[in-house]
Amino acid sequence: MWWKVFSACRVYLAPCFRVKSHYHCRSEDTGFLGAVAFLNALSRNPCRFIHDKMTGINCVTYWQKIFEENGISEPQQSSEHIISHVLGGKTIHNLTEEALSRSLTTEQKQMIWNLCSKRLHHMPVQYVIEEWDFCALTLKIKPPVFIPRPETEELVSLVVSELAEEEDVLFSVENAGWQNSHRAARPLFLEIGCGSGAIVLSLLHFFKQSYAVAVDKSAEAVNLTRQNAERLCVQHRLQALQLNVISDFQKLTRICGSVDVIVSNPPYVFHEDMSGLMPEILRYEDCDALDGGTDGLKIIKAILQLAPTVLKDRGKVFLEVDPRHPEMIQNWLQACTGLQLTYRATHRDICGKLRFCELQRS
Repeated sequence: MWWKVFSACRVYLAPCFRVKSHYHCRSEDTGFLGAVAFLNALSRNPCRFIHDKMTGINCVTYWQKIFEENGISEPQQSSEHIISHVLGGKTIHNLTEEALSRSLTTEQKQMIWNLCSKRLHHMPVQYVIEEWDFCALTLKIKPPVFIPRPETEELVSLVVSELAEEEDVLFSVENAGWQNSHRAARPLFLEIGCGSGAIVLSLLHFFKQSYAVAVDKSAEAVNLTRQNAERLCVQHRLQALQLNVISDFQKLTRICGSVDVIVSNPPYVFHEDMSGLMPEILRYEDCDALDGGTDGLKIIKAILQLAPTVLKDRGKVFLEVDPRHPEMIQNWLQACTGLQLTYRATHRDICGKLRFCELQRS
């Protein structure tokens, strides 16, 4: 039985894998320099904003206009997210008309000023407000740890759906929990490249009796995953480790033992495409979490080479990839005889792109 656990159809801000033209590069750089000049001028006299009477809704309009004038992407959404964050709402729509019409305090205006100033430097909103919703969770986010994208929510949805079908698990919408009349659903997970912990923590949220190992070569990412696990009270079910899937192959094999599922949103951007990413990405996010090497498969191949050594019989691998990769991965597997992996399926994302690969230990 197929069902969608959640929707990825919400607005997402700056960190999208958009390749920009040379003209766009120049306009972005000009916008950035203009924003810096504006900030320098404004910072010499912030009193007008801080001391003028202003409501929440006035403030949204005020900063939206400034963002527009300074070439900030998604100016309205940026302004709304920052102001709603300061006013204690998840989004502007979560706030009452009364809350938005109330005069802001000096402290609130100072906080908005500080956060919007960061956005004027093209810092992604997720880093500005230091948190973001992913699936059913609110995660702490901070640079340079990779910001989870909407399509990765679809990866989690795919894993949950596939495991539910295989285990004959029924999802109870009313109770928001997993029910199985025969046995508890508790697959063991390994996430490679955990970043903020978005994927593995979402899986632990859905599979209440599961345990997981999450690894990343970045110390900042591992620490952030641990912090998010503690915030969500699942630290006792998660082992987060700083390991490199390539150089720590043997150590990773010993630590993991046998797992049911490997899941990863690995670095998969082709190296030649890195320079075409949005300025927000290149300035603030860890490029190692994006750059997949010449063909975008450097880490993906390492994961697939590791998979047969740690997966249980018929255990599965779920990967988020570039749309060009499914065919490339299948060709590579055909050339790697004796790898004990079978390519099962390619799944499309909500935009219809070939985005997810499903493999199984044979």
